[in-house]
This record gives sequence, C-alpha cells and structure tokens, in this order.
Amino acid sequence: MYERGKSTYRGKNRPRVNERIRVKFVRVVDPEGKQLGVLSTEDAIKQAYGYNLDLVEIAPKENPPVCKIMNYGKYLYELKKKEKETKKKQSSSQLKEVRFTSRIGEHDYQTKLKHIKSFLEHGHRVRISLMFRGREITHRQLGDQLIEKILEDIKDVGKVEFGPKMEGNFMILQVVSVGRKKQKD
Repeated sequence: MYERGKSTYRGKNRPRVNERIRVKFVRVVDPEGKQLGVLSTEDAIKQAYGYNLDLVEIAPKENPPVCKIMNYGKYLYELKKKEKETKKKQSSSQLKEVRFTSRIGEHDYQTKLKHIKSFLEHGHRVRISLMFRGREITHRQLGDQLIEKILEDIKDVGKVEFGPKMEGNFMILQVVSVGRKKQKD
C-alpha cells in the first residue's frame, strides 16, 4: 500500500490535507468528480492513498466538510496560477510623488515635469508637493505661480484631482491622468 508522509506545511490559508483533517466524517469526491458519499476520515484517506493521491478539504464550512481526492501539489500550483492571472488583470494605479521647492532651477523643473508626464501617461496618480523652507513660507505667491506653471505645462495629460492646499510647510496638489493610457513596454 502506498503511504504518504504528513504534510509539513503549516500555513493558515491553505486547505487541510490527509491527516490534518480533524473531523470524523467527510463527504468525499473522487478524482473524476463522482461523489463517493459520506465516509469516515480514515476510510477517505485510505481511499486517497489507493489512488496514490491526497485527500484535500475543499469546503471546510459544510456539514460534513467536502473533501476531494486529488494531487495536492498540482492543486496548489493551479491556485497560484489563478492568483497571478487575477493580479495581472487588475489595473494597478500607484500614487507617485514629485517634490519641488519654490526656488527650483529651470533644468530641474523640466526634469521633474518630464517625470510627472511619464507617470500620468502610465495611468498613475501624481502628488505634487511644493516645499517651503524657513522664511519662504511668507512668499506663498511664488508657490502659487509655480503650481500654475506646472498645471499649464501638464494640461494635455493631467487634471487636478484635489488641491492645492497647505499642510504645514508643504503645498500639496494631486493630479490624475485625463484618460489616455500608454501601454507599458
């Protein structure tokens, strides 16, 4: 008779297998999908070993729990594959942050502007933070002018989601893409 060792995995979200199934009776489904009925757990495990497979608890909340005779490793592989597919289908929009100071140089400004446009074209949200150092906070109109300039330069790819608002020494503004989304390479 084929004997399998106890499962060494101790994860919480994984289904129980073979000797880890702690109930006395289970409803058993064979590898072809045919129901074998309600059996004692010991008999069900012996049945699974007869097929050279594992007894996997697939519906633990039922009364009695439903178990299927299957290859546990292959089952986990299929679950991971499905998980990857669902993650791939989700659109991941991240929040990117670009920081400016009120006295930024032209070249630095152009570089950061290019980054903002790139983020927006890829469908990300962009938080623009304008930092005031020391006494610069008294010249808030310089920050307002810089924000207006940024918004003018990105108006073809982005629009304001909220802001500008002051949070401590920062003027914060959040921008989202206007809708067209560039394909990632």
